[in-house]
Amino acid sequence: MLGVLAGFFVVWCIILVGWFVGRQKILGDNARPVLSALTFFVASPALLFETLSKASLQEVFAEPLLVAAVSAVATAAVFFVLAKFWLKRSLPESLMSSMSASLVNSANLGIPIAVYVLGDASYVAPLLIFQLAFFTPLFLMILDSSTSSHRTTALGFVVMILRNPMIVGSALGLIVAGTGFQVPDLVMEPIHLIGGAAIPAMLIAFGMSLNGTRPLQASEGRRVDTLLASAFKLAVQPALAYVFARYVLGMEGHLLFAVVVTSALPTAQNVFVAASRYKTGLTVAKDTVLITTVVAVPAMIGVALLLT
Repeated sequence: MLGVLAGFFVVWCIILVGWFVGRQKILGDNARPVLSALTFFVASPALLFETLSKASLQEVFAEPLLVAAVSAVATAAVFFVLAKFWLKRSLPESLMSSMSASLVNSANLGIPIAVYVLGDASYVAPLLIFQLAFFTPLFLMILDSSTSSHRTTALGFVVMILRNPMIVGSALGLIVAGTGFQVPDLVMEPIHLIGGAAIPAMLIAFGMSLNGTRPLQASEGRRVDTLLASAFKLAVQPALAYVFARYVLGMEGHLLFAVVVTSALPTAQNVFVAASRYKTGLTVAKDTVLITTVVAVPAMIGVALLLT
């Protein structure tokens, strides 16, 4: 238990450094998007490649991947029904709200939590692969078909997936792991150094994003939607993950702890990007990201206390 709390302490220390840096504007106004771009396009793919190249494929494509899929899909489906038939929202807004309630920030906060709290970045890999390769494209495909007169083809979505740098880094790492190919040290060393920048840059950018965040200030009649989506993300989804993993798959110990903690991660920030693109569910997406981002680490500490 002390090791888990120590891991969260390290994460919060770096987040607080980012908050201070952002509040004092030490790095300027454009620092956060630059750091986020660095982690997304360069450092995180390198980290995922190095981590997965040494992982066991049977561990990556196994029970944790199934838990991630079942808990996310079930959470999204239940919330969609509530939004569409109880709250009487439109189809696109219900879809976007469901996305807010179930899509996990598996990269910017998931990777650091996996490293410092769970002890290995590979614990977040199944969740990351499921979301980037299947769950997010599925949402976007449905949103595209329900809001646009110029619909993206299936081939277009495949290209979108293949152009995601984290998918590319993960795929290359899995290929190396599956073939047993030994990457020369001369090649792996710069990859290792670049990947080492991912976690501190992610957490500092995350801390910077907390400055001036005030959710529910302009609720626009969507306060119930936002609070409900936040509760689904931080409580319902990890609860479903626990029930399915423990009582259906019989998981226990550290692996059970890992799948529940990763399911309690906050709403992914790219949900707001999608809401902006499709011009629907903007308020719920923005406020759910903010609320779950602020509350997620205490919520995961609560999960850790319950499971250890």
